Amino acid sequence: MSDTKSVLPYGSWPSPIEADDAARGDALLEWVGFLGDDVCWTEVLPEEDGRSGLMRRTADGVEEVLPPGWDVRTRVIEYGGRPWLALSGRAADGLVFTHGPDQRLHRWRPGSDPVPLSPPGAWPGELRYADFAVHGDEIWCLRETVADDTARTARRHLVAIPLDGSAAEDPTRVRELAATHHFMTGPRIEPGGDRVAWLGWDHPDMPWDTTRLMVAAVLPDGTLGAPAVRMGGEGEAVTQADWATDGSGTLYAVSDPDGWWNVHAVDRDGGTRSLCPRREEFGEALWRIGLRWCLPLLDGTLAVIHGVGERRLGILGADGVLTDFADPATEWHFAATDGRRIAAVASSPGRRRTVVLADPADGSVRTVRAPSTEGRSLPSDVARDADGAAPYARTPAPDAYATTPYRRTYRGDDGEPVHVHVYPPHHPEFTGPGDELPPYLVLAHGGPTSRSHLVLNQEISYFTSRGIGVVDVQYGGSTGYGRAYRERLRHRWGLTDVQDCATAARGLIAEGLADPDRIAIRGGSAGGWTAVASIAAEPGLYRAAAVYYPVLDPVSWREETHDFESRYLDGLIGPWPDTADRYAHQSPLREADRIRTPFVLLQGLDDTVCPPAQAERLLQRIDPDTVPYRCLTFEGEGHGFRRSATVAASLRAELRLYADALGFTPAAASSCSPS
Repeated sequence: MSDTKSVLPYGSWPSPIEADDAARGDALLEWVGFLGDDVCWTEVLPEEDGRSGLMRRTADGVEEVLPPGWDVRTRVIEYGGRPWLALSGRAADGLVFTHGPDQRLHRWRPGSDPVPLSPPGAWPGELRYADFAVHGDEIWCLRETVADDTARTARRHLVAIPLDGSAAEDPTRVRELAATHHFMTGPRIEPGGDRVAWLGWDHPDMPWDTTRLMVAAVLPDGTLGAPAVRMGGEGEAVTQADWATDGSGTLYAVSDPDGWWNVHAVDRDGGTRSLCPRREEFGEALWRIGLRWCLPLLDGTLAVIHGVGERRLGILGADGVLTDFADPATEWHFAATDGRRIAAVASSPGRRRTVVLADPADGSVRTVRAPSTEGRSLPSDVARDADGAAPYARTPAPDAYATTPYRRTYRGDDGEPVHVHVYPPHHPEFTGPGDELPPYLVLAHGGPTSRSHLVLNQEISYFTSRGIGVVDVQYGGSTGYGRAYRERLRHRWGLTDVQDCATAARGLIAEGLADPDRIAIRGGSAGGWTAVASIAAEPGLYRAAAVYYPVLDPVSWREETHDFESRYLDGLIGPWPDTADRYAHQSPLREADRIRTPFVLLQGLDDTVCPPAQAERLLQRIDPDTVPYRCLTFEGEGHGFRRSATVAASLRAELRLYADALGFTPAAASSCSPS
């Protein structure tokens, strides 16, 4: 590889990162836990129709825990939740898990096939289970009962299921424990089994608006006493709760009474105190049941994941002192503990998602599942530690083509901050002409009450390695910056997000970083809403748009979407029908017939969150003779594409659109490779 870069127009740089590479190269690693001494995790397998395998590392590499074909995935609240649990600290006792196709709870013991523990529903997927705990000879968990495969009507209970399998054929063996709220998390059982805690909330609240921490006594017959509220309430969202390990009866709660998700101790009498009050987040929006960011350890300390716009792993001592691990990871997800060590999925601007094992005893962080792994075993060219673990040092070759992203904050016309992640164009062998500025893609994340992560991302590298910049906008309403920043979107969806994306684009232009005539926007789900609203509101700014599985018509979406989000718009736009004028004004469809910006629309036909009818309503208002557009639909895909062929086809369609609309010629499939 030469030290002197060749000059080629932006967008036309040859890149070794093809669409197929971007689709399969960044493994979706989730739901980490311990099975005996082994760290295990779920991993989406795109080449197997998006099946979610339960994996672990052995001395010979990475292997699947369960026999072939099992899909460890729950559809609770459609976004899912923690789908498996080891039954004890001994691997020989096996585990329980939810199987994707039928959503039944199963038990697995080493050397045998899984057997069902829960009864079948009236139809596959009627009964769904997540977020498990062991109590005696039963599994306690959240059960969701949905009326049909649209999940528009659902009921939820905490239930107890016998471990002996007797409920598999006899539904009366399943005991209902509690149903305090329309939505609940799974149970957290106090060490010793005397009390149980869970979170609950009701429509129209979402779990980042208002939740309540419930605690009930476990009676001698295994039923629960009257539950009591221990924390939370109007305008306060408890996002996680876990018991101390020392038998003190202390309950740790991550809540935001002061506007930031901080860690609190709740004593037996209901008194609370903040353990480390900071203007930063120690939790996230509870989009999936069973997520944890605060892990009580056996020595009385807490492992916590915290930060503003990023997440670091630290240990919070009893004295309130917080000490972070000396590790470059800036994002930590799906954390779990065996009481001594912490396993999680970690990533950073220089590293893709990696399963790691952190040990507070010596401050070490070891790789368990390297990001370069494809398939079931680590590649032979990855150097290993003495114990067989792969260290961080070796980076997969395509990642040499990844850009170095950075954070930036712009100010809108109203003076409000707009936080962004900038991914400049980068190629080790090519640069753009001195008199040319690069095209940029404005990325609007989904949610909208969510955020994206400043990490190495193959999908973004697919564009930046070709000479196309990406600015990832954490628009008002995003998490990671406190409740006040989240509340900037309240009743202003379709306004604040659109304005903030435009602020980000104009900020780059003002700095001389982006070509003002070559700006495009892309987004999925809620980001698809923002993308369509943006090309309608800012026709002179955006020259192309890529729209993935969008929500577009808020009035019909209220009736078409699943139960979990069916009242989401009360906070994003306003209560229906009292604010019907806002629904009409803020909908991206309001001026859709005036759109002239070319776009590509990509939609899964099995999407229950943003059904295909949403996309169809946009196309009905577009004149194909006036607006060039393509619509690609995919059988078997839901909300968020899981199959590598789907992702690759979508990226190729995007690149073709940008080339035509932004005026560049992409390089042909390249044999370019690092030296």
